[in-house]
Amino acid sequence: MMNSFAILAVSGLLVASSNAYAQSSEANIQIIRDYYAAYATGNPEAVRPFLAENIVWRIPGHHPLAGEKRGVDEVVAFFAGLAKGRFKAEPTFFQAQDDLVVDIHRGWSNVGSGPEIDQLYALMFRIEDGKIVEATNFLTDMHQSDAFYWAHYPLNPLPQRLAE
Repeated sequence: MMNSFAILAVSGLLVASSNAYAQSSEANIQIIRDYYAAYATGNPEAVRPFLAENIVWRIPGHHPLAGEKRGVDEVVAFFAGLAKGRFKAEPTFFQAQDDLVVDIHRGWSNVGSGPEIDQLYALMFRIEDGKIVEATNFLTDMHQSDAFYWAHYPLNPLPQRLAE
């Protein structure tokens, strides 16, 4: 049978652990908030400080920008492509647990011609040592996304594309 001192000690450890967990979660959410503020500048290089060198960023779809981007240079190049399409993101919700942060944001573009895009996205980020090491994008309308990206980011024709 535990004595009252042992019970107090265990409950104190649980409270301290819970407080550390809450602080870690809030710190990770702040990293993602700061990332979105950097993204909002329109300068793709502004997001570089938030990305781990070994980052993996996953973009769903069947379009030229879809797929895994590996490494900070590929991810920044992806954001440079988004900047050409005037793509914007407005976060509306954040939740964190351990090293994961999930956000919901409105993403849209107003290129002015062809199909446009305006929908909700969720991103699941994994944070390690204060940097984003993994991001997986989930969206609400894959067909709208594919139509937008194919209209505004066409691939070069063959054989020129194979020579690149």
